[in-house]
Amino acid sequence: MEDKKKNYSRRDFLKVAGIGAAGLSLGGCLSDTQSIIKTAQNNRWNILWLSCEDISPDLGCCGDKYADTPNLDRLADEGCRYTNAFAPYPVCAPTRSSVITGMYPSTIGSMHMRTRNKGYQTVPPPYVKCFTEYLRAAGYYCTNQSKTDYQFNAPFTAWDKCNRKTDWRNRPEGAPFFSVINLTVTHESRCWEKENEILTHDPENVTVPPFYPDTPIVRRTLARYYDNITKMDKQVGEYLQKLEEDGLADNTVVFFWSDHGRGMPRHKRWIYDTGIHVPMIVRWPGRIKPASICDDMVMLTDLGPSVLSIADVKIPSHIQGKAFLGEQKKKSRKYIVAARERMDNGYCEHLRAIRDKRFKYIRNFTSQRPYVEYLAYRDDNHPIMKEWRRMHAEGKLEGPQKLHFQKTKPPEEFYDTINDPYEINNLINSPAHQKQIRHMRATLKKWSKETGDLGGTDENELIERMWPGKKCPQTAEPVISIIDESPKKVKVRIWCPTEGASIGYKLGENGRWLLYSEPFTLEPGTVIQAKAIRYGCKPSEEVVKVLYRRWW
Repeated sequence: MEDKKKNYSRRDFLKVAGIGAAGLSLGGCLSDTQSIIKTAQNNRWNILWLSCEDISPDLGCCGDKYADTPNLDRLADEGCRYTNAFAPYPVCAPTRSSVITGMYPSTIGSMHMRTRNKGYQTVPPPYVKCFTEYLRAAGYYCTNQSKTDYQFNAPFTAWDKCNRKTDWRNRPEGAPFFSVINLTVTHESRCWEKENEILTHDPENVTVPPFYPDTPIVRRTLARYYDNITKMDKQVGEYLQKLEEDGLADNTVVFFWSDHGRGMPRHKRWIYDTGIHVPMIVRWPGRIKPASICDDMVMLTDLGPSVLSIADVKIPSHIQGKAFLGEQKKKSRKYIVAARERMDNGYCEHLRAIRDKRFKYIRNFTSQRPYVEYLAYRDDNHPIMKEWRRMHAEGKLEGPQKLHFQKTKPPEEFYDTINDPYEINNLINSPAHQKQIRHMRATLKKWSKETGDLGGTDENELIERMWPGKKCPQTAEPVISIIDESPKKVKVRIWCPTEGASIGYKLGENGRWLLYSEPFTLEPGTVIQAKAIRYGCKPSEEVVKVLYRRWW
């Protein structure tokens, strides 16, 4: 497929998001296929992601004295801690769609929380792929344990193995690996109240954010959150130990990151720093100075291209994330952009935030809506939210505690995040900051235009473009063709009439779907199975063919 540019419009998206057979899916439709797949090199770096859920930089190595995180502290001592790492969305599914594709959710249409809540899957533009496909094409063994949540069903072509028990073990001999371990013990739901619990963190010593009421319920919930972080840290230690036992620590790059901020009210689902500022640690033996700190602005969108850069796989030009490590490292970002649309089963919102290392500008395009809406999952379960609403109803909130219950959102917000880390004092009308506000306002508008920002587009319109008639399209069957042969070899090409489809194949008794990326040779008489998938659509039916010679 020909190269795609980064700058495309909303109209372009709505055109390419269709699933018609406007073009052929040669080579699995990997962008820049021939230039991406490089000759296998010996001693390539292994890469391990240890990702967790719903935490802010609440670790000992981040300066939090209340936290008990010895394993992550040690990882930071052996690597680099990124102090300005941010999620593109303050909630998991849009963010994970961004991580796996290297694209902004507002560009590919995956920005509403849980598309399945509205009965559809995101169908990204046809050139958008899970970055793991590029790794697999380059010879990496890719595993995921096991969360996906990409806003489209995880394509069978994205991973060699994707289940709760898989890791880097059992890979083909000599193959480098990319392995993802998803640690879920810190998820928001783990902060619900428990019977007969014994907390290891003393609630009396917790720091209560100024926008919360300071009550025993709030303190116990925050202490429970820190207990969960300690449990997660122990799991991190176990996987690092496993890496050591396998003799892989010295040639494996380890990433640690969280998918967004704390699973707490006014944290998760909010584009304040409490919702988007995340911990990130990278250990790269011999390449990253131990105990180093980097204040470059990075996004979780940048993780995929950074892995490709480390793996010496060319980053496709359509990817919007920027590599912050490796030979393809890009110039540091001057700012990051975060966003929010529909949350859970709530109404559709449209918020954007732009942040540099100090200031943040927020534009609330749906400012007429209530500042905080009722969300059953959170409001009926989260102890802090229930306590907060109770005290509001009783008129017992004071000062910043009242902010969360304003009738509407301000159309614009502006904060000095250094002097006001909780983003309480809105400086949008401050005379001293008008120049900076105008600059950030204009920069955000430019970003929206350049990235083809779909924010504000009616979700039903997006659904109709992706799933006409609200029915899931099916990917066409792949076609297996013999393009050359000799007495002992048959050269095979596989293609699919559905534009943007990825193709997998199996040989003989091989139980693992291999990724098709370019023609290859086989022995005559080989039985080959093939299947195709356009992201967000039903996979094709399987095709089976015996490779008989046509002559000789």
